[in-house]
Amino acid sequence: MLARFCFSLALLVTMPAWSQVEPSATSTDPTSGEPMRKPPPVSGDAYPSATASETRSNELRVGLSFQAAYDDNILAGETPTAISDESYSMKPTMQIDQRTSRFQQSLVFEPGFTFYQHTSARNEADQLVRESIEYWFSPHTTVTLRDSFLKSTNVLNQPYGDVSGSAQPSAAQVMAPFADTMSNAASGEATYQFGLNGMIGGSGTTTLLNYLNPSQAVGLSNSETRGGSAFYNLRLPRSQYVGVTYQYSRMIASIASSQSATYVQTANFYYTLYLVHSLTLSVSGGPQHFSVTEPPLPPSASWTPAVEASMGWQRMRTNLAASYSRSVSGAGGMLGAFQSDSARASVRFRCARTWIVAAAGDYWLQKAALPAFIMPSSGGHGVSGTSTVQHTMGEHITAEFGYTRVHQSYASVAAVSANPDSDRGYVSISYQFTKPLGR
Repeated sequence: MLARFCFSLALLVTMPAWSQVEPSATSTDPTSGEPMRKPPPVSGDAYPSATASETRSNELRVGLSFQAAYDDNILAGETPTAISDESYSMKPTMQIDQRTSRFQQSLVFEPGFTFYQHTSARNEADQLVRESIEYWFSPHTTVTLRDSFLKSTNVLNQPYGDVSGSAQPSAAQVMAPFADTMSNAASGEATYQFGLNGMIGGSGTTTLLNYLNPSQAVGLSNSETRGGSAFYNLRLPRSQYVGVTYQYSRMIASIASSQSATYVQTANFYYTLYLVHSLTLSVSGGPQHFSVTEPPLPPSASWTPAVEASMGWQRMRTNLAASYSRSVSGAGGMLGAFQSDSARASVRFRCARTWIVAAAGDYWLQKAALPAFIMPSSGGHGVSGTSTVQHTMGEHITAEFGYTRVHQSYASVAAVSANPDSDRGYVSISYQFTKPLGR
């Protein structure tokens, strides 16, 4: 992790020597000069979560935030009744967003320290690192690298996930909100625009999830997911794109002496429409084949349809994003394969110059994909949501008030079955200093 951090700083020092021309969204069209986009089903990027007025580039942002919070279920899965406590957090932050004619980098580094008023055994040190690097080897060839690392014992104390339009099968979403967890997701992608309206590309991903203290996540497993994909992207008139993707994923979950492996292959066809440079609509779907092995049981396999729909709308004062997906997934905390239906939405509105309100929510439903296959869990469902009010006080200081609620129903997962609800309210004060880069 330290090596990645130092590498990013080294790149930051050398980048000002490059041209400061703003890059296009992807490689330049070889004939007309028009940029050809990578639609959400194949880009690997989430929809923007900020309004257009908040979007910044070529900046270094350094800050420090203090937070006071109340959680009503900090020992979920460890006690028969819910235990509440107050906590106090301090979180230094550093963010880099830099773009040149051939290079684009985004880096977020947020260590954190949390102290509980009465349950000092849960005092924690968090770490969040997210990095994305995009490099144009030529006007038509692009390589993108991404990495996200998180270590935390309170998932409710972390930034809410963005809405993604990717059709890649996702891991199961059941979570132990206050378990000592370490996760890492890394991916690499290469694209080549070979003509006026044609592009091909491929990517590889790997994701790790480890529960460092098994007693805090009884019934959940460590997991590892690896996969790859390839796509063909065709541009049509009037900002329309169609294409096809092939994806392969291997999802392995292990708990105690048991282990299961889920293999998923998907062929998706997608259609994306861009309207007035602020609204994106995308749909995809196709056949999906999956197989499950869980020794000493014999392997089992089946077919199912997979679908995905998403939209993103970004204006100067408003941002809205939503997605729905249905596919087979494995790992992510449970043994076996599950038919997963999930929906996510977020909205952000600048109601005044110094006031921003935002809300986001998730719903997921998981059923055993092979009912005849013996698995420790038959699945479950969950819903979560958060709402925030943000007020800017002066040039550098921001106050935020927020509330988050999570409900999960998984009868066979002891970490959440006894106390399925978690509520959190907080208030934070942040100071941030901003410095332009390459100007």
